[in-house]
Amino acid sequence: MKTQWINALMFCAASLALPLVPAQGQELPADVNATTLTRLPQLTRDDLDAEGQAVYDSIVGTRPAPGPGPVGVSLYSPKIADVWNELNNYLRNDSVIGRGFFELAVLVAAYEIEQQFEYTGHEPAALEFGISRAAVDAVKDNRPITGLPAKESIVIDVGRQLLRDHALDAATFDQAVELFGRQGVVELITTMGDYVMVGMVLTAINQQLPADREKLLPER
Repeated sequence: MKTQWINALMFCAASLALPLVPAQGQELPADVNATTLTRLPQLTRDDLDAEGQAVYDSIVGTRPAPGPGPVGVSLYSPKIADVWNELNNYLRNDSVIGRGFFELAVLVAAYEIEQQFEYTGHEPAALEFGISRAAVDAVKDNRPITGLPAKESIVIDVGRQLLRDHALDAATFDQAVELFGRQGVVELITTMGDYVMVGMVLTAINQQLPADREKLLPER
């Protein structure tokens, strides 16, 4: 099912009444909560005011309570959670760049900020939605993009320039517009910026991987 990696990232099926288990061989840092695997305690619906509960209900619905990942932490600020949810749903499901290139853009952003939880949640989805193994490996191993299909190559090139050089040269911009259109370029870059933002939050709360998630981003 194509939604399986979304659900794996956004929600934990295990009961939140029980402590989660960190990834195999991983000891939790002293300041990390054993239930959330972050520096934040578990937030429940009852912890929120009426406005916050309405946001909680619109995002979580009848699904299991949010586990590790961005949904749970975003609900500490329900208005941010509401905006994040709307933006992420659009970029993931309706962006003109398509789902595969959305996932590749996330991988580039996660690699550049060394965000393990984010990267690990999206690599399988990138492959599932048609991104080549060669392009994924070019991101995760910091390989040259020579020989990759044009769209995969330009996504990686755009991300590397913006996040490493803090600039984007005219030739690369023009090629991106040719391949994705002006709207597509705006949405491609917005996707990277969105996941840099989310990744910074996950890094700040020291989000750890659950036991069923293998680390896919090489440490460096």
